[in-house]
Amino acid sequence: MKKIQMVDLKGQYEEIKEQVDTSMQEIIENTSFINGPEVHQFQKDLEEYLEVKHVIPCANGTDALQIAMMGLGLKPGDEVITVDFTFAATVEVIALLNLTPVLVDVEPHTYNINPKEIEKAITPKTKAIVPVHLFGQSANMDEIMRIAKAHNLFVIEDNAQAIGANYRSSDKSIKKTGTIGDVGTTSFFPSKNLGCYGDGGAIFTNDDTLAHTIRGIVNHGMYERYHHDVVGVNSRLDSLQAAVLRAKLPRLDIYNEARKEAAFKYSMAFENNKNIITPEVVSDCDTHVFHQYTLRITNGKRDALVKYLQENNVPCGIYYPIPLHAQKAYANAERYNEEDFKVTNQLVKEVIALPMHTELDEDQIRYITKMINNFVGKD
Repeated sequence: MKKIQMVDLKGQYEEIKEQVDTSMQEIIENTSFINGPEVHQFQKDLEEYLEVKHVIPCANGTDALQIAMMGLGLKPGDEVITVDFTFAATVEVIALLNLTPVLVDVEPHTYNINPKEIEKAITPKTKAIVPVHLFGQSANMDEIMRIAKAHNLFVIEDNAQAIGANYRSSDKSIKKTGTIGDVGTTSFFPSKNLGCYGDGGAIFTNDDTLAHTIRGIVNHGMYERYHHDVVGVNSRLDSLQAAVLRAKLPRLDIYNEARKEAAFKYSMAFENNKNIITPEVVSDCDTHVFHQYTLRITNGKRDALVKYLQENNVPCGIYYPIPLHAQKAYANAERYNEEDFKVTNQLVKEVIALPMHTELDEDQIRYITKMINNFVGKD
């Protein structure tokens, strides 16, 4: 059995090596490192794939969130509701812009933001909602959009972990995650389902005016060289990263199908274990692209299991060990009560993410699941 890795980027590279190497060499020879043809073509390719009017590439997923909020004109003191159980970047940019983050609890089985908690958190200062499509599965966008419309709020989708996932609305329409709200964002960090070989990100919208504003923001506020019309930042996807993404994008659905197949095999192996809760897939398998395959270990053995797996050369991760409301940077005793985060506080004690990538094979999955079942026990 080959070595088990949390993410196998080298194996994925071997399949696209010739295309990537050729494209990178061409960029080096023509020196089109910034805003070159590869970037513009990738933008068009991604617009077509997502069926969205505008894709604006940028330097990374964190920038994408910040720029989206800048583009919407949010002001210091405006409240932005987002989820407590996610990576810090989601709330980090809210604080950086002197907006007020308002954290709410998640649903116990999908780990996504709970719409009922969103409604309870709305105040006259609330201006936006940031749902995170966590671990690769879409949040309940029907309910989120209904709430946003009723209260005249912006919706900024954090799609860093779910690119390629479909959302099936109650009206039977199907849209890609990240294209449903006012604006969507993603990251192309190497371990993502669509990842480059460095940092990268993008912003999506169907709003022409918002897209125009964002295009200026990512480039120092310029639409014409040395004419700064809006306050901007320096956040551009470089051509070398765009070349990698262009090679991978036509394979994204294949990559995601491989992840779903691995997730199905994991879940089948754990289905009779009463001490393990496997990821729930809502509505249709298309709604989950398994950026992470995250279990819940319910008999108190999670931490011991992590140590056991590591000792036996099986990588794993805890995403996330500390809820955002308990992080020193974002704690707010006046705003938050531990009773408001019952689900998140339970999840951080139980979740464990297993190796998940396109190169997982049957032997590896069998070995991983056997070790976990034997260690955790089934009774």
